[in-house]
Order: sequence, then structure tokens, then C-alpha cells
Amino acid sequence: MAAQFVIRRRVEFFDTDMAGIIHFSSYYRYMEEAEHAFFRSLGLSVMQKRDDGVVVGWPRVSASCSFEAPARFEDELEIRVSVERKGVKSLTMRYEFFNGERRVAHGRMKIACCLCRHDAPLESIPIPPEYDREFQEEQGANNE
Repeated sequence: MAAQFVIRRRVEFFDTDMAGIIHFSSYYRYMEEAEHAFFRSLGLSVMQKRDDGVVVGWPRVSASCSFEAPARFEDELEIRVSVERKGVKSLTMRYEFFNGERRVAHGRMKIACCLCRHDAPLESIPIPPEYDREFQEEQGANNE
């Protein structure tokens, strides 16, 4: 089985609709929260300022989420994150949401490594060595 990064999150009232079920948009916030925690677990950040003041960032190229079963206010979800694909300039991340043993949703985000300058367009770049090394190790664990 592939190695996964796991976090837990309680469904708060503001995450739900009038029926007390998670609003679809909350899953996207959960994916981003899990992504940031995953990066931090590797000693990395999704916004790393370089010595020259330019930020290496990871904007989204695409995001999707499919819903399988409702999760409700005060449920505790387990969010499993894995690197599905590592390209030269991007990562595709996979997310699975579990309420107990039941998978309630799954999603995917493709993120691109970019230089973020204050007054210039984003510039996609190859994944820097310090990130690439950590993702290689993570992907190696996923292939065992």
C-alpha cells in the first residue's frame, strides 16, 4: 500500500449547509489545509521566500473533488494525502476523506512550482532541488 500523509479535522458548523452536511466548497479548503500540513511535515512551505525576495509558490492548475457520502457537523474526518505524480514543474496530489471506515469523498489537485514576484506574472519553474529531494523520497515510499 502507498505511504500517505494523514491529518484529522473536525467538521465545524461553518463548514456545513442548512442540513448540517459539509458544503462542497469546504472540501477544497480541507484539501488546501492538508496540502500545507503535508509540505510542513517535509520541512517545506508552499510559500518560500528566497534571499532575493522572490517567493517560490505552488498555485493550483486544477482541482476536483467527488462526493460519495455525506459527512456532518462534528464528524471527525481523516484526510489522506499522497503524491500521485511528480512532474518536472508540477505535482498532482490525491486526497481521500474518511469518516470512520467509510470514504466520503476523494479529490485531486495539480499544483505548479512558480516564482511569484510582486509586479510580474507567475513564472513556472522546475521543482527546486530541496523540494525535489523530499518529493522523490515521498514518491519512493509510495512505490514500495
